[in-house]
Amino acid sequence: MIADSFKEFKPLIVLLVLTILLTACVQSSSNDGETTTEDGKTIINIGRSIGTNHKLPEGDTFEDNAYTRAAEKELDIDIRNAFEANGEDYDRQVALAISSGDLPDMMVVSREELKDLVDNDLIEDLSEVYEEHASDYIKETYATYDNRPLADATFEDSLMALSGTEALSAPQMIWIREDWLEELDLTIDEEGDRLITLDELEKVAEAFIENDPGDSGNPVGIPFASFLNAGDYGGSAFTMNSIASVFEGQPRKYLIEEDGSITYGSTSEGTKQALEVMNEWFNKGIIDPQFGTRSFDDIMALLTNGQTGILTGPWHIPDWGLSTVREMDNDARFAAYALADDEGNVNVFEQATTGRFIVVRKGYEHPEKAVQMLNLFYDVMLNTKEADMENTFPEIAEYLERGVDDSTKPFNIVILPNQKYLDDYQDVQAVLDEEMTVGEITDSQVRQNINGIIEYMETPEDALTNSWSNYHSRIVGWGLMNKLTEDDQFNWAEAAYVGNTPTMEQKQGNLTKMEEEDFIKIVTGAEPLDYFDVFVEKWQNQGGDEILDEVKEELAQ
Repeated sequence: MIADSFKEFKPLIVLLVLTILLTACVQSSSNDGETTTEDGKTIINIGRSIGTNHKLPEGDTFEDNAYTRAAEKELDIDIRNAFEANGEDYDRQVALAISSGDLPDMMVVSREELKDLVDNDLIEDLSEVYEEHASDYIKETYATYDNRPLADATFEDSLMALSGTEALSAPQMIWIREDWLEELDLTIDEEGDRLITLDELEKVAEAFIENDPGDSGNPVGIPFASFLNAGDYGGSAFTMNSIASVFEGQPRKYLIEEDGSITYGSTSEGTKQALEVMNEWFNKGIIDPQFGTRSFDDIMALLTNGQTGILTGPWHIPDWGLSTVREMDNDARFAAYALADDEGNVNVFEQATTGRFIVVRKGYEHPEKAVQMLNLFYDVMLNTKEADMENTFPEIAEYLERGVDDSTKPFNIVILPNQKYLDDYQDVQAVLDEEMTVGEITDSQVRQNINGIIEYMETPEDALTNSWSNYHSRIVGWGLMNKLTEDDQFNWAEAAYVGNTPTMEQKQGNLTKMEEEDFIKIVTGAEPLDYFDVFVEKWQNQGGDEILDEVKEELAQ
């Protein structure tokens, strides 16, 4: 009888054990109710979003590392992790905290989670502590976005969170193997403005396929990811966003048109024209014939194997993607270009300046500590000169040299001025032109970048891959952004919305899946171009029109 009862409860016991084990995987410590340590330090229990490629020195952890130790020393605090997790595991921990009402003292949340927290009165109003404690530099940083990040965190005139920012990263770039262009004596961009046309891109792709400069034995056309489009520049690797932009199509973006109406870029005439080009290229072999079936790793293999030498992507793709090409081919070099429309404009969309927010739980006694940590990491440390960094923050200086990831900071969030990368590029150029020294650059990370850039420029064949990456992302990528800005080549489309509406939460997943599947069909010829009109009608009827109405309502508020 007892044995039978145990059998009945055994599944529950197993479930309980698994729940405990899962919690152990994501939770470092818990809030034990203490507010100060024995020596008087203010305790802060943080919900911690962590990265996977952190490069922490042996012995350091996310809870105890150079950044947390510096914050504890400078601000007289004791940082403890209420929970720590990565990606979806972190999102689940945040959702659990919100649903239970048992929040850590501070954590980073999404826009939708912020709204839930405000609606349920679970977080502190930070209006007064921000005004009193935020440094001038932090306030000036938000001002570079016309204070839109603060507006996005404001509810009924109360600042309920500290918003992250996203510095100017436009446009999506066309990265082309420069060493192959030289080998085949191909000339593009004759005017030197870093602008190319669709015809020029097609010409280069044809030449690479016909001549196989990578000696792969199986050259392929331009690779594209199966999802085909991205809603931001950071995630735009292997997408067709730049091709659509030639026709002023901005897929995956909700936009405000000149007449004030709200539209969804994926349903625009410009996106349809881009799909027509993509279909023509697919039929000619300009696009990878296995488009729609390859994974990210498969596409990276095409590049590292020398089967293709053209890709679309953000300015920083040399840091985490193209570096693998250099590892396989020491002679590899890339040039970055922007696709221009018939009038010579580079059509780009406004970026989301927010999306991640630092919140403080309702009733926490020291909400000012969140602002003070912001000051420390994104003002004091960011603007400390080289000699002072080594004296004041020696462990941080070592972290920068090791390339330790920013996710090791207490808040995995970025707060940078809108044109930060352009300013950094100009500092780098000033050093290369001997107008200033490396030590005079205030941004500690840029100082590390410039050392690698100089190494690559002096001895490109012998330089480390990290130095190769620094050169390509900071000189080639930032350089293109800077030139387009100085030449006033950008034509900006106004983004209408970056958050989620109720219908988006319910139906966006299915709508996006339908969009991806229908676009693949059009590109590969499984459906004719006119099928795009069918897609638009389906999108409208299956929730799209409801979303547009909700976006209008949100904007009206």
